[in-house]
Amino acid sequence: MTSVTHSRPNWFARAEMWLDERGKGAWIAAMVLGFIFFWPVGLALLAYMIWSKRMFSGSCAMRRHSSPARAAGFKSSGNTAFDSYKADMLKRLEDEQHAFESFLERLREAKDKSEFDAFMDERAEAAKAASDDTKDG
Repeated sequence: MTSVTHSRPNWFARAEMWLDERGKGAWIAAMVLGFIFFWPVGLALLAYMIWSKRMFSGSCAMRRHSSPARAAGFKSSGNTAFDSYKADMLKRLEDEQHAFESFLERLREAKDKSEFDAFMDERAEAAKAASDDTKDG
């Protein structure tokens, strides 16, 4: 027997790409509909979203940026000046997006650190108060 290769991805890969192009909201809507119509489908989608880290990360957005639909945006318009401007503008927007995402990540880390420091300070104060109570009593 010879194996036949298909040029089109299977229905699951096509559905996955379609949902990725629409983002995390589409995945959540599909999961909710799965739970409504036939709960094992919703459960399977939830498990897949957690396993593939679509639920907790920006992987849908990252996959969307590398999808074939995005490559279609780079087709030549026939006007080289416009194509150059468009490429420069898209590159600048991507750089700004990466800078903003790294800023948000630093902001989250700073918030987490301040919350952790406050927790440790409260814990140290509670330990000091408990040791003072044992010395007084």
